[in-house]
Amino acid sequence: MDSLKGKVVLVTGGSSGIGLAAAQGFARAGARVMIAARGVERGKAAETAIRADGGQVQFVPADVSVPADVMRLVNRTVAEFGRLDAAFNNAADESGTQGVTAELSEEQFDRALALNLKSVWLCMKHEIRQMLTQAPPGGAIVNTSSVNGLGGVPGAGLYAAAKAGVLALTKSAAREYAARGIRVNALVPGAFRTAMLERVLRDAGDDEASRRAAEQRYTQAIPLGRIGGPEEAAAAAVWLCSDAASFVTGLSMVVDGGMTSSVR
Repeated sequence: MDSLKGKVVLVTGGSSGIGLAAAQGFARAGARVMIAARGVERGKAAETAIRADGGQVQFVPADVSVPADVMRLVNRTVAEFGRLDAAFNNAADESGTQGVTAELSEEQFDRALALNLKSVWLCMKHEIRQMLTQAPPGGAIVNTSSVNGLGGVPGAGLYAAAKAGVLALTKSAAREYAARGIRVNALVPGAFRTAMLERVLRDAGDDEASRRAAEQRYTQAIPLGRIGGPEEAAAAAVWLCSDAASFVTGLSMVVDGGMTSSVR
């Protein structure tokens, strides 16, 4: 997309899955990309891959549930590239938070909200402040939610609650900052071939037959009849950050192959 050429984009959770696919998409559109992730090895590998494809990219290790890391990340982005035009807040982690409601611990609750909701708020806090003070001001933000955030999910209530919170936070910020030139939208992905989905499938059972049965259940629930590729979700995030979406804010863009079409 020509409107992204030369723009500065920050992608959290940018070392794998949808985040990596989005970072690659932004770079191919001519944007200058800062990617952040907790894993240094995968982050550097993503940086190398994008550069090999001709992209302008820098990697910064960061845990976006930690305020100091987020502040350092945004400051580093501006120091490297001069401003911040768009951000894709995509980092998430559902591990260690599963269980039925009455059996969950306070530590699991705190972990789920820190990694999947507080992290988004922290990123938005510092991204918006930068977008308001730069010249010219303004920008676009996309936050990754999940179809799990559209309703109840037995055994994954904490992750669902955090992702529902992302939707409310996104819509609130969209209304607060629209008049000041900042658009804020949410990407709501369904089942995509990512490391997170692979963990879910592995947790379905100890043998390959159980894993295949779990994958079949996902596939059968999707009207398009297949699990999506990360690049298909990433394309929606890239579009939302581009000028092609200049009149779009406060949107929860569901990209799920029709999985939730009967209940929304």
